[in-house]
Amino acid sequence: MRHTHPESFRARTGFLRRQFLQDGDLPFTTVLTEEIVADALATVGGWLDRIFSPLVTLWVFLGQVLSADHSCRAAVARLIAHRVAAGQNPCSARTGAYCQARKRLPEAFFSATALRAGRALDDGADEGWLWKRRRVYIYDGSSVTMPDTAANQAEYPQPVAQKPGLGFPLARIAAVFSLACGAVVGLGTCRYAGKGQSDLGLLRKLLDVFRPGDVMLADRLMCAWTEMVMLHQRGVDSVCRFSAHRKGDFRRGRRLGEGDHVVVWPKPQKPRSIDREAYAALPASLTVRECRVRVGQPGFRTRILVVATTLLDATAFTTDDLAQLYRARWNAELDLRSLKQVLQMDVLRCKTPELVRKELWTHILAYNRIRTVMAQAAANRGIEPRSISFKGALQTLEAFQPVIALRGERDSAFRRELYERLLDAVASHRVGDRPDRFEPRRRKRRPKPYDRLMKPRHEAKQALRKGIPEK
Repeated sequence: MRHTHPESFRARTGFLRRQFLQDGDLPFTTVLTEEIVADALATVGGWLDRIFSPLVTLWVFLGQVLSADHSCRAAVARLIAHRVAAGQNPCSARTGAYCQARKRLPEAFFSATALRAGRALDDGADEGWLWKRRRVYIYDGSSVTMPDTAANQAEYPQPVAQKPGLGFPLARIAAVFSLACGAVVGLGTCRYAGKGQSDLGLLRKLLDVFRPGDVMLADRLMCAWTEMVMLHQRGVDSVCRFSAHRKGDFRRGRRLGEGDHVVVWPKPQKPRSIDREAYAALPASLTVRECRVRVGQPGFRTRILVVATTLLDATAFTTDDLAQLYRARWNAELDLRSLKQVLQMDVLRCKTPELVRKELWTHILAYNRIRTVMAQAAANRGIEPRSISFKGALQTLEAFQPVIALRGERDSAFRRELYERLLDAVASHRVGDRPDRFEPRRRKRRPKPYDRLMKPRHEAKQALRKGIPEK
């Protein structure tokens, strides 16, 4: 059953788009169109045109992950404030209806909206932001924790080295970031440990994200013959650092220059995580270019590294080009920091695996929306998006959103003025140009002097009740 009025749909879609500068004649206003939202809504079986419709639920969820206070109570309070300011009757301050609305929406609704927004942003990237007119995507993995519930532990078990009751469910995530604009165009999740539960396993699930002509940039863990062949068969080149077990012999192969040659990697033994039919279909060898890069910067840990790539043309892609490109891989670490630290995605808060994944996708959508605003500001100023501070953009957007929601609804000219002022403020928060910066991996601020909890909390509370001293 699906009850909604076309005017109501357009009004709610327009409000959601205006919150992220998606109307008028600004650049990148096709990232969250009515068509994208309608396609995402097609994944919803049915809904009533009630207070917590799918779009209202999505808007409240976005505000929840963007806010420093991630509680459902604060999220519903923001909706009440918005309804009162718009002259509507306030909804209940209880969080039950909102939580039920999140539970009703399928995971595909959130994932479709987040990924289509990221892909639309990347497709609209200025040609000057690309690397040698090639689209480069950085692949990297990380992990997130979630509340210690029985459902979460069953889906994403804690590490086996931790005692029951002392750890938290742990999920492995892997993201595909656009080097040009920072958008997330692919995301995979799995258990942290187990057969096939690895960054390489997630990469095989995300191969459809890459298109012919793309370049995948990754760290040494992705320097694997099987995955590089699978990418090459799709017309996708890869640039990775040598893994620890692989050694380069520059006396062999076709020499291209000093520390630069082309060799043939033979087919290795079948990995455990690939079935025999898929392994048998792979070719007998892969032609790879190996480049030795010397790092002469004082303070850097690595002095010499070897980059492996399927970009074989030494004229179009020199050793220096590949070295600079691999150095840009560090942007994945910065993007993950923006997701996990700035947007506080490192500790998720939902108590069931399905809602945990929805929370992940909502973080990705919020992240891509902020990247869109940064791309708009960069296009207006003629600079690159990665020269703008992510946290500065988030802070500015949070400051302007209430004004856009209240006054921008009624006056398009005033809204346009707000947009210009917002983009000017976002573009002014530039990332410091410190290409050779290095720091000791130590913390100056000391942690709080509390001992670690070495037994389940209910057992520790019983011991306190009985007056047993803590050990």
